[in-house]
Amino acid sequence: MTGFTLTAEGPYDFAAALRFVEDWPATGGLSHSDGRALRFAYCAETDWRPIGVTVTGAPGGVAVTTTRPAGPGIRAEVARILSMDVDGTGFAKLGEADPVLGDLQRRSPGLRPVCFWSPWEAACWAVIVQRSSMLIASRIKQRIADRYGARITVDDQVFTAFPPPVALADADGFGLPAQKEEWIRALARAALDGTLTTEHLRSLDPVEALAELRALPGVGPFSAGLILIRGAGAPDAFPGDEPRLFAILREQYGLPPDSPSAAYRRLADSWRPYRSWASFLFRAGTYGTLDD
Repeated sequence: MTGFTLTAEGPYDFAAALRFVEDWPATGGLSHSDGRALRFAYCAETDWRPIGVTVTGAPGGVAVTTTRPAGPGIRAEVARILSMDVDGTGFAKLGEADPVLGDLQRRSPGLRPVCFWSPWEAACWAVIVQRSSMLIASRIKQRIADRYGARITVDDQVFTAFPPPVALADADGFGLPAQKEEWIRALARAALDGTLTTEHLRSLDPVEALAELRALPGVGPFSAGLILIRGAGAPDAFPGDEPRLFAILREQYGLPPDSPSAAYRRLADSWRPYRSWASFLFRAGTYGTLDD
């Protein structure tokens, strides 16, 4: 095991992140939180090899141990997963100008988005969960991991890493409809050619990144936003079409039921450069947790 620390810039509450993960179906079976530590295994984008990770709270941030040496790339990935790769100093100030957002920040101080282990895994979840319940999707995702992924022991617990794209690019038998399996194979090829990666997606303007993602097989507007925001960890993106979020904002801000998409975009503009974080907080704060 090797270790390193990550220090947060701006308010950060690791305990809040733990509480969120405990109720997050998308990582069901592939991670574990005991109220003190977060343990998980995943295939690192740096080399697509499996690695086990333990995260615990530390003054001003977190302490991280890994089952193999963690170079700068893996350290950056863990920081992205916890949204600690972004200076959050200015996020708290947004609540001073927006009392609705400020109320959520006071109720969940230091809560930042917890991301999927990679955009690739986020994209697979987006396909698996389409027209399915969260519980069934979580079980299917676990079965795919059990069949094609690697088992890693983390602090005497065995975890299964969701398989890397090379393992699924030509595979079948995922327990999904044929169309979904075809989409996952296409997404695997997109990850291998560098399109479906954090580095590429974060290098683009969010509007351009969302457009590229929507061009991938099986990826619609909602899935594109999920992959960019909760996969690549882009801090300042706002999905153009997310009915559930729009419904929350209508209720919270008293917007008319027939408000056009442009009205939500104008509202979100006041949250720059943290539009993703604010959207996450509204969904998590309103319903207790996110279900995707």
